[in-house]
Amino acid sequence: MNFKHLLSLAHALASNGFICLRFTCKALNLGYRVKAYHAVWHYLQSLQKFTIKHICVGGRSMGCRAAAALARKLSDESEDAVQGVICLSFPLHPPGQTHTHRKRSEDLRELPEHMPVLFVSGTEDNMCDRVLFDGMIKEMKAQVEVFWLNGGNHGLTVKGRSEESVLDEVNLQVIAWMSKLRAKVNV
Repeated sequence: MNFKHLLSLAHALASNGFICLRFTCKALNLGYRVKAYHAVWHYLQSLQKFTIKHICVGGRSMGCRAAAALARKLSDESEDAVQGVICLSFPLHPPGQTHTHRKRSEDLRELPEHMPVLFVSGTEDNMCDRVLFDGMIKEMKAQVEVFWLNGGNHGLTVKGRSEESVLDEVNLQVIAWMSKLRAKVNV
């Protein structure tokens, strides 16, 4: 949760008028993480003091797998429950184990066509083979945008670039995408 990229993005989102709720889920079990995301979702929906609308879910690495699973489940219940999914460094497969990519991308491939999805991945991510990723994108029904961070690895760091410049570039991409979603809703 205190990964520098996530802290930076949360601050950038807040600075641009987006409320960002962050929580941690230390278990490395995907099922447990999905349950945690669902519990947070139900908590937000139970708040009687506020009406919460236009929610995007997201995460980094396994967190975005959990976010995609939640979005898929909620979209089966209600078309407008989740407005979009943000996937930072989607782990399509473990390093060197590309055979697992179909199982890991199942929730993404099943997202409905009205669901916007933003992927932010590094071109040097050893957990996201570009050819397999492009094939997965073609199978998705959802509205997909992809930002490839040139030279970025799975941690979204780039050799020869300052961490701050990479953070700024990633944050700008996410904010621009969120702003487009917000503009569609406010039309």
